[in-house]
Amino acid sequence: MSRRRIAIVTGTRAEFGLLEPVLRAVTARPRLRAQLIVTGMHLLPKFGRTIDHIRKAGWRVDAAVPMQSGRDDARSEATALARGVAGIAQALDRLRSEIVVVLGDRIEAFAGACAAVTGRRVLAHIHGGDRGTGDIDDMLRNAITRLAHVHLVASRDAAERLRRMGEPPERIHKVGAPGLDDIRQFREKFREKAAETSAPLERPYALVIQHPLGRSGRRESATMRAILAGVEAHGLRAAIIYPNSDPGHDGIIQVIQRWKNRPGWRVFRSLPRGEYLRLASLAAVMVGNSSAGIIESASLGLNAVNIGPRQEGRLRCGPNVIDCGESSAEIRRAIAAALARPRPRPGRSVYGDGRAGEHIAAVLERLIISPRLMRKSLRY
Repeated sequence: MSRRRIAIVTGTRAEFGLLEPVLRAVTARPRLRAQLIVTGMHLLPKFGRTIDHIRKAGWRVDAAVPMQSGRDDARSEATALARGVAGIAQALDRLRSEIVVVLGDRIEAFAGACAAVTGRRVLAHIHGGDRGTGDIDDMLRNAITRLAHVHLVASRDAAERLRRMGEPPERIHKVGAPGLDDIRQFREKFREKAAETSAPLERPYALVIQHPLGRSGRRESATMRAILAGVEAHGLRAAIIYPNSDPGHDGIIQVIQRWKNRPGWRVFRSLPRGEYLRLASLAAVMVGNSSAGIIESASLGLNAVNIGPRQEGRLRCGPNVIDCGESSAEIRRAIAAALARPRPRPGRSVYGDGRAGEHIAAVLERLIISPRLMRKSLRY
């Protein structure tokens, strides 16, 4: 029996860390064949050219599709989207992919979704039904939902939201957040060992991950300065990870470059997933507006300060997440509150059991590809 060809589209280093458990689970099933399409930030030296990290980790790249140029403006994003749709469509044809898997709400996922559906392939969407205002995140995520034939949702809230949107229940599968899979394995196998070894940098330190919201570079710079000043004001060092490539990223990067030479501070353009988990698990606090703080921090046993409106509306993983505005005073108060709280005990999460990759692979394997699946219509 021929193996079902599953094309998995990845566009950023952080999202690849979430997709890697899915890749492993698909690869482990003899009836499935994983195909990896790499695009977006992975191909940009400005953000660490992480396609090299993917290959170094032992993954075969079946197609590399250039999208972004690295320029920091909205028009370049539109041009990148067009390149992505065309390039991914060509890759899907060459690979004869049957199912296309995308995750989240970025333009790389939207490009993959458009290429899949117009090419008459099954589209499976991970993390649909979430909320998170971001820049244009909600709009793209909901557009992908309307295109998708199969919804692989991370929480009960997300599943219910899709049902209210009119998506048929038989298309919705609650699988959990794949970002918890590696955390579960890290905690079970390596947490004790990691705690006994030296930290990646002198402790205590804050893990800082701040992404742009599509605003001017000046506005993004001001917020990033307030964040780093707040970290320093509490006597913390910082481990800073570069932002994503959304408009406004240059403003954040400029501030990082000015602050990076402080004693004991470290800057990372990107990190392999295992190194990131070790860095996060040993941090005193996570600070910024990354979805990692909202979805993963409780499972890592880490308090998180979520800054600004980017994650507005997204389901919090626990009371360990402290929300605040973007002013210096608000950020400093929130960091102080996070440092004063006990660290959360990793346990059950609203985002699943840490086996999302296995659940997703099982859904894809038993999926019946039929005209009924391929035709979508409004249910209300």
